[in-house]
Amino acid sequence: MHPPIRFGILGTAKIARTVAPMIAAASDAQLVAIASRSREEAQAFALEFSIPHAFASYEELLASNQIDAVYVPLPPSMHCEWVVRLAAAGKHILCEKPLAMDVDEVDRMQAACKHHHVVLLDGVMWYHTARARRIREIVQSGGLGAPRQITSAFTFPGDRMAKDNLRWNRAMGGGSLLDLGWYCVGATLWLTDALPRQVFATADFRYDVDQRLNGLMWFDDGCMASFECGFTAVRRRWLEVAGTTAALNCDDFTRPWTPEEPAIRITDGDGRVTRQIIAHPPQEICMVQEFCRLIRDQQTEHSWRKLSRDTQHVCDLLSKSARTGQVLPVDGC
Repeated sequence: MHPPIRFGILGTAKIARTVAPMIAAASDAQLVAIASRSREEAQAFALEFSIPHAFASYEELLASNQIDAVYVPLPPSMHCEWVVRLAAAGKHILCEKPLAMDVDEVDRMQAACKHHHVVLLDGVMWYHTARARRIREIVQSGGLGAPRQITSAFTFPGDRMAKDNLRWNRAMGGGSLLDLGWYCVGATLWLTDALPRQVFATADFRYDVDQRLNGLMWFDDGCMASFECGFTAVRRRWLEVAGTTAALNCDDFTRPWTPEEPAIRITDGDGRVTRQIIAHPPQEICMVQEFCRLIRDQQTEHSWRKLSRDTQHVCDLLSKSARTGQVLPVDGC
């Protein structure tokens, strides 16, 4: 038996309240510290989640020798600085999505982690579930015939979000593309295992961020992908992959509506439907345990790194396309 990976959390963001108990529940992990820029907030968070150590600054957590890995739920604009600093301190890093503000920052972050031999994983949870693996296996094994169209949507009504919510702040990494479209783009790249040849996007803007964005991606093998993300429609999180012989639908790919029944549907050309339930633990636990596996196996050059970079690269181009109205080529870097 290996000793558990000792985790700290950098900041008390809302998502940290969801992930913290799952870190504690993961078999390979132990949650030992929380850091905030407010001692009172750190202590309150520590008390709520039974965390032994509460640090009144991020620097205290950085310097602690009681922490092996750090979960970073900070705003995207802060990711690059703190990932680079954590890497230099020898900490493995689980960083919330989007990984960074742009692909240049991703390159700096990944270079720092490679130099200091630490694992960097972005915080997309659904990839690490048994259902996600089954979807990818069906698509890539020819279970749908040749994939021809991937369509996805991730939306929620943002009318109640305060004007100072970071999602409305371009300088902090706001906008629906990086908040929600990241999942749609990432899913498409993961399922195709390829970069698109070219992309196009159109968006509605509010406070200089994309409150709604629709994107298109063309691939060399004849597959196309389209997606919608935004803060203007009812909550949706669905994915369809249509092939030459069947189509796969997942109504809730980023998080099951019913956790006990993570399901997919496959429909053939005559309307016959096969429904599969692929049970798995909470996806936060799946992600934490995959992160711990990468640490134990010393896999700093894992395949998730490339997917993170490719997703950021394509999102950069989609964002530029939405602002310029141009169809943009995608280089293979």
